[in-house]
Amino acid sequence: MLREKMNIISLGEVNSTNLYAKQNLDCLEDKTVICAVAQTSGRGRFNRTWVDLGEGNLFMTIVLKPSNIFEDIYANITQYLSVVLCKLFKEYGLESSIKWPNDVLIKGKKISGILSETVMQGNTFKGLVLGVGVNLNAKPEDLSLVKDKKITALNIELGQCYADKNLFMEKLLNEFFAHYDEFLKHGFSYIKDDYVCACNFLGKEISVQVFNDKKSGTAEYINDAGELVLKQKDREFVLTMGDIL
Repeated sequence: MLREKMNIISLGEVNSTNLYAKQNLDCLEDKTVICAVAQTSGRGRFNRTWVDLGEGNLFMTIVLKPSNIFEDIYANITQYLSVVLCKLFKEYGLESSIKWPNDVLIKGKKISGILSETVMQGNTFKGLVLGVGVNLNAKPEDLSLVKDKKITALNIELGQCYADKNLFMEKLLNEFFAHYDEFLKHGFSYIKDDYVCACNFLGKEISVQVFNDKKSGTAEYINDAGELVLKQKDREFVLTMGDIL
């Protein structure tokens, strides 16, 4: 049972739950949840396509309107959600890791992607649309539909035919909102320890793609703003966004 009172909008097929949320933001209340059976144009960060593996997978957006002014900590909301997902997978008996900034992996294979979009009207902050896709149900042969990375699904990791999507969504929303207010008060510092523990790339030599540029070096640490500090000989780069290759 959902502990937090919220409005859940269930859709059949939609281009993107994030796009639906943005187009209808003015008439959607804070903490409204939009979920869909299927997405035709799901997107991840840097406008990448999120491949729909079929019914039984989670396509969900949470509408958040915490204030009328954009606060810097809102940029860390995807990292907060990645920590929530790691805790939830642990409930299922699975160890997961975070690929900076917010991809969630199990055994090095991507199971979840997160995309937060800020909506502004002039200088007025209208809200955030926080989208998450989680592979809950797939056949082994479906995993090859994604060409650029290894992926997995919850049912495969559990050795089950089917993972209950409604139960997973309920658990995810309960865990997210159980600590959401505390996160808003304290920002990234509230989740930093859990986040860093889930980052198994720290201390390793990595390359990070930042738009058309590539930075290589040692992943030194995650700073108090959730940024990745990369050391290259005698220089340090503080990365606010990018993709670990």
